[in-house]
Amino acid sequence: MRTSPIALLPYVTVVALFSACGTPDIPTATTDASPAVPEAAKIERGRYLVEIMGCNDCHSPKLMGPEGPYLDPERILSGYPAERPLPPLPANNEGWALMAMDLTAAVGPWGTSFAANLTSDETGIGNWTEEQFERALRHGLYKGLEGSRPLLPPMPWQNFVDMKKEDLSAVFAYLKSTKPVENVVPAPILPGGRPS
Repeated sequence: MRTSPIALLPYVTVVALFSACGTPDIPTATTDASPAVPEAAKIERGRYLVEIMGCNDCHSPKLMGPEGPYLDPERILSGYPAERPLPPLPANNEGWALMAMDLTAAVGPWGTSFAANLTSDETGIGNWTEEQFERALRHGLYKGLEGSRPLLPPMPWQNFVDMKKEDLSAVFAYLKSTKPVENVVPAPILPGGRPS
């Protein structure tokens, strides 16, 4: 018995449809536990985190406007301005922790500390590796260098110890994308006025 080509048409159509559908694409496993994030999205995530974590509060110099202080747009995240002299300490500062008017310097029992330059400039974190950045935030080490001095108050590095690796990476990517601002922040001053 011979089957006409017309009679086979429904069967051929069904087979063709199944073949065209194929199997769904199954993502292949990668060696990285986190999915790849496009660089622009990673940087945007980092910007968001920097803003909500309050990094600008201490690391960005401020200007005074009619509605109070605002971030100096030319010095975002550049730390304590190196050329600015410290204001005189009030006579009754014993037992107090005090902040400069724009919050980029602090004085307390540890001495005087200055907010670091976090911009992409070489005087900031421009030469840092991501490992250094992670070490600074997870272990509180100056410039994230093994054997360096601890980060001084008021830097709240302890708050970032359990931060997700991908969030730390996003913050680092954002900071490395910032406008470079040349600013060599002064070294801390030990109690009694001696430089560290």
